[in-house]
Amino acid sequence: MGVLSQLGLGLAKTREGLLGTIRRLLPGAGRITPELCEELEAALLAADVGAASAAALMDAVRDSVRQSGEADAVLVRAALKAATAARLQTVPRPEPAASPLVILLVGVNGVGKTTTAGKLARWHQRQGRRVLLVAGDTFRAAAGEQLEVWGRRVGADVIRQQAGVDPAAVAYDGTVAARARKADVVLVDTAGRLHTKSNLMEELRKVKRALGKAAPGAPHDVLLILDATVGRNGLAQARQFHEALGVTGVVLTKLDGTAKGGIVLSIIGDLGLPVRYVGVGEGVDDLQPFDADAFVEALLEEA
Repeated sequence: MGVLSQLGLGLAKTREGLLGTIRRLLPGAGRITPELCEELEAALLAADVGAASAAALMDAVRDSVRQSGEADAVLVRAALKAATAARLQTVPRPEPAASPLVILLVGVNGVGKTTTAGKLARWHQRQGRRVLLVAGDTFRAAAGEQLEVWGRRVGADVIRQQAGVDPAAVAYDGTVAARARKADVVLVDTAGRLHTKSNLMEELRKVKRALGKAAPGAPHDVLLILDATVGRNGLAQARQFHEALGVTGVVLTKLDGTAKGGIVLSIIGDLGLPVRYVGVGEGVDDLQPFDADAFVEALLEEA
C-alpha cells in the first residue's frame, strides 16, 4: 500500500466530512449563496482547520466561483485543493549534518511518544542509519520496558536506567554512549508532562541543556508529539512547548482515528511549525514523513 492510499485511509473521516458537505450542498452547477458559504465554512471549522485558514480557503472558493460564473462540486473541490496546497507549503528544514543526530521527543501524557520513538527508529534504520534509543521517561515505571520492546522489535539498542533517576542524567549518558558506539541517530524519549506546569517544563529544559553538554549543538531536533484526535486543543500545548524548548517540528499521531485532520493547517498556518511526520495506523511502518501534496490529494480527492 502506497503513501497516498495509506493517507487516504487515515484521512477518511475528515475527507468524508468535507466532501460529503460539498456533495450535499452542490450536487450540480448553481449559484454559491451566503448560506452555502456558511455551511461550507462550518464544515472546514469542524475539521479543525482553524478560523484563519477556513476564511482563506473560502476566499479562494469565492474567487474561483466569481471567475467561472457558476459553482459546482468539482470546481469548489478544485479551489479548496489549490488553496490548501498553497497554505501547506513550507520551506523544508535541512536535516542537521551532526553525527550523531540527537532528537528530543516531547509532549503531554498519552500522545504516543514512546511508540513514536520506536517508529522513528524504524524509519531511520530504513534509511541505513544506526539508531540508539534513550529511555528518558524515568517517571512512568513501564516506559523503559516499553521502549526496550520497541528496540527489540526494530533492532535498535536501548539505553535505560532505574525508574526515578534524573532524566537529564539519562539523556546525557545515553548521548555519550551513542557517540562511543558510533550511532548515527539518538532518539531521546521523555516523560509526558502538562505544558501548564512550570516545574515540569523546567525539567525538560534541563534535559535539553544536558544534551548540549553531551554532543555539540544537541538536541539537533526537538519534535513535539501531538495527538490528532484532540484537534485544536493541541495548539495550546504546541505554543507552550515551543516557547519553552524551541520546537523544530511536529509529529501528528492517530490521524487515522479522527475527523479533525484539518489540524495540520492550524499547526502550519497558525503556529508556523512544520509537520514533519504523520501517524496513519498502528503498524511499525505507519509513521510517514509529511508530504503536503500527498496530504491534499488524500484529503480532497474523490475515491
